[in-house]
Amino acid sequence: MIDTHCHLHDRKFDADREAVVERARKAGVSAMVTIGENVVDSVRALEIAEQYDLTTAVGIHPHEAKNAPADVATELRALLGAARVVAVGETGLDYYYGHSPRDAQAAVMRAQIRVAQDAALPVVFHQRDAFEDFTAILREEWTPGMRGVVHCFTGTPEQARTYVGAFGLLLGIGGVLTFPNAEPLRQAVREVGIGQIVLETDCPYLAPVPMRGKRNEPAFVAHTAAALSGLLNMPLDEIVAKTDENAAGLFGLRV
Repeated sequence: MIDTHCHLHDRKFDADREAVVERARKAGVSAMVTIGENVVDSVRALEIAEQYDLTTAVGIHPHEAKNAPADVATELRALLGAARVVAVGETGLDYYYGHSPRDAQAAVMRAQIRVAQDAALPVVFHQRDAFEDFTAILREEWTPGMRGVVHCFTGTPEQARTYVGAFGLLLGIGGVLTFPNAEPLRQAVREVGIGQIVLETDCPYLAPVPMRGKRNEPAFVAHTAAALSGLLNMPLDEIVAKTDENAAGLFGLRV
């Protein structure tokens, strides 16, 4: 299994990070992508990735857009030469919390898409309560051949079809799939099918059932894989093989 979106460099793992990584390996997690949320955080993600044999994405989260450097592209390009960087992000729009002005979020999202395009890297997207504006930017900035994933996808079947059909994006599916009130998400996953899905945890957040209330960690991706197996009526080994194949193609990883 590949955890395509985690935050293993988060301070919540400082006390036992080595044990967390070991539990993940024992649970069958073969690769983990730890995701940066601003320039400083991305540097830390790179350091942890080097230490624990992970890969990483470097970028500026929409929450952090208000504090983005004046020249986003130059700051991020300085990090792209590191061998463990496999993507740009996470970037996007978040209108739920509104921690950054909407115009700042949009400008930083556009800049990161352009950086990814120039570097021929995939983009890790975050979108919450901003679907119309988010897809409007994609229609202007996204170009054929680009790769990306909408992480922590929790949208409707219609939104899933738009991401997949209009832009060729993958959907990052995590612990929310297991939540009792997530039936619209489950319906979206049924409609899209396994071919456009990758697994993720978004740890330390959003632990799946039966781990709700605990700090999430990459080993728990196994619970999401099991839920996906039941939902799609596919053997677990096929779920793992296909989502690994999807993740490897997205990020250029060796499985």
